[in-house]
Amino acid sequence: MSSAVVFAYHNVGYRCLSVLLAHGVEVPLVVTHRDNTKETIWFDSVAELAALHGIPVITPDNPNTPGVIEQIRALQPDFFFSFYYREMLKRELLEIPKWGALNMHGSLLPKYRGRVPVNWAIIHGETETGATLHYMTEKPDNGDIVAQQAVPILPDDTALHVFQKVTVAAEIALNGVLPALLAGAALRVKQDLSKGAYFGGRKAEDGIIDWSQSARQIHNLVRAVAPPYPGATTQLMGKPMRILQTLDTGCEVSGEKPAFYVKDGKAYAICGSGVLRVVRFELGGIEMSAAEFAAKYGAGQFEFGI
Repeated sequence: MSSAVVFAYHNVGYRCLSVLLAHGVEVPLVVTHRDNTKETIWFDSVAELAALHGIPVITPDNPNTPGVIEQIRALQPDFFFSFYYREMLKRELLEIPKWGALNMHGSLLPKYRGRVPVNWAIIHGETETGATLHYMTEKPDNGDIVAQQAVPILPDDTALHVFQKVTVAAEIALNGVLPALLAGAALRVKQDLSKGAYFGGRKAEDGIIDWSQSARQIHNLVRAVAPPYPGATTQLMGKPMRILQTLDTGCEVSGEKPAFYVKDGKAYAICGSGVLRVVRFELGGIEMSAAEFAAKYGAGQFEFGI
């Protein structure tokens, strides 16, 4: 029986740990994160799954410390698996497992290496993404690929929709290749890093809308950061506004000042080019309907940022 120390968090961590257990992999230790009280916790708990199966769990702030390294080395694992674990594993750790360390990444590598790949893929208007299982090196997301599974990104999919698909893609990819991997027979494909790029993390302020952009670009931002992420933000009538859901109307309007208005009971936003229907929005921290907005403020055009 093969053994693996698992570094895991989030839904991908939960589902992929489930795959390992289903295939009879011995997991002597799970390394995960303590939930951040400032973060919206909408995903499954790896720690709870480990506890259900009687697997010891540790939550170090930094797994690359001497104490943690020695604890893991003593287990003499055959593999490491990293499933949406947020800390980089350094060389001293990566050299421990007999048959190597593998990571599940939420994109079709070599595209969208780095942080929050699902959100970046939507922002860039991709129509496809997926999950990739690859060997780990000290550089993020650049090791040999052993399995990939693609999923579609539909025009109105939010980051949550796509992340749910990527979670299933990760489960399928791991489940399919694991027997060969455990038998030492999995094929390895070297990445052509010139066919992709590295992307960093995103902050809440990265969701501020640039209304000079096209309706499609703004629509992509809105759906990429829609709840449970912080949301796309702007200012209207001196109040903070969150745009939570939009639809691209396909209108070719250009040359007008970006503005918000209500017509026939529906809310719209004029963009640098094109018009978005604003399906859901908050003003001053309160979600309201288009009809409620019109009843309170009237049916005129209101410029953004004022």
